[in-house]
Amino acid sequence: MYEVTEKILREVRKVIVGKDDVVEKVWISILAQGHVLLEDVPGVGKTTMALAFSKALGLETKRVQFTPDTMPSDIIGFSLPEQGRMVYQPGAVMTNLLLADEINRTSSKTQSALLEAMEEGHVTVDGVTHDLPAPFVVLATQNPIGSAGTQNLPNSQLDRFLMKLSMGYPDVGSQGAQPAGASGAGGAGDAPGGADRRHCQGASGPCGRPDL
Repeated sequence: MYEVTEKILREVRKVIVGKDDVVEKVWISILAQGHVLLEDVPGVGKTTMALAFSKALGLETKRVQFTPDTMPSDIIGFSLPEQGRMVYQPGAVMTNLLLADEINRTSSKTQSALLEAMEEGHVTVDGVTHDLPAPFVVLATQNPIGSAGTQNLPNSQLDRFLMKLSMGYPDVGSQGAQPAGASGAGGAGDAPGGADRRHCQGASGPCGRPDL
């Protein structure tokens, strides 16, 4: 497991320079199948880091850009009538790694749509429960409270996050070492994700959740 960890972190550090402590904490949360809330100003690499982890691990990833008009059905899905029955249309949560971008810019009703998924690993639409893929991890970003158009997350949702982290701007030395055009599609994409995903879903449970 140590070798797998070093391999994954090395791939992510190709695009996230000078933030080793944050990268390691995000990896710990993924191993524990916990969710992460990244709070910081725009432009410090929150989204880039989330995409780098998804490519290094070979996980299916979906991204939701939260806006005031984002609806709960966009997140958990909805049902449509088809040949006399209701057919479930999956929402954004039907993935392994959900990147919830600027989660505190949307309405409380939409934010609460994530509660069941984050805590119980399934969603309920029209009285029918649908299991989420394993592993399921939410990497959410939010702008600092007080920024235009933001609102506080409810305590019930904050409780679903294992960690709340802040990246901050890189120091002068790290800025000079940043790869040109760094993005989640960069170096981390070279990792053989299939093997790493199998380690992430090891014998101790989905995504290596330890047996306590």
